[in-house]
Amino acid sequence: MGDTQDGTAAPGAAERARSVPAAAWSCAVTADGVREEYTGAHTVTDDGTVLLAVPDDSALFAAALCAPRQEPAALLEFADVAPVPVRDRIRARLHLSGRLAPRAGTLLFRPTRVVLRESSGPVVVTPDEFAAARPDPLTEAEPRLLTHLADAHPDAVERLTRLVRPESLHAATRVAPLAVDRHGLTLRIERRRAHGDVRLPFHAPADDVAQLAERVHVLLAQASAAACPRALQRQRADGDG
Repeated sequence: MGDTQDGTAAPGAAERARSVPAAAWSCAVTADGVREEYTGAHTVTDDGTVLLAVPDDSALFAAALCAPRQEPAALLEFADVAPVPVRDRIRARLHLSGRLAPRAGTLLFRPTRVVLRESSGPVVVTPDEFAAARPDPLTEAEPRLLTHLADAHPDAVERLTRLVRPESLHAATRVAPLAVDRHGLTLRIERRRAHGDVRLPFHAPADDVAQLAERVHVLLAQASAAACPRALQRQRADGDG
């Protein structure tokens, strides 16, 4: 899958792991033989604890109340789904293992094992690393930003491909924005039977939407500048022919 560019600055594994539940709208929970899926029910606190607001009649809540010490082992699963429709939209999955405990009408979950599964393979993050990390600051704004870029500015997406090595664009049928974080923008390059991702790093991290807009404008300016030498090369080739 992985087409890459040089200088691919990216967030660390712990930050990526914290960003997945921050972006995910739903999660699946398995405990004591019970598996349930919840939408809009989870919150991750600053110390990495997950709070689940589940109905009182939930089988999972009953399992937590009836388990010895009221702390059954549990598995939480989150999926990171690309906001823009592309082939293979699941960008990452996060699996948290730990124990559930009922607290004032909610379920409290403290992870003891954290596994981030991406296209490059699984990465284990320690609970302390997960607790200390923070989600990428652009996580909540990412869906709106990427869909706007794809729907309203396809010309800008096309211009950004000028920063991609020509061999990475070979046989491409479609290019779409796949992800953005404070370190860079990732494009999905689709071909008839395969796809690859190319990351365009920013010249400096972007900690908010205003800074992101400036970073993208810098990339577009670089893309415009990169187009001039290519055009000159084509003109020379035509002249030699």
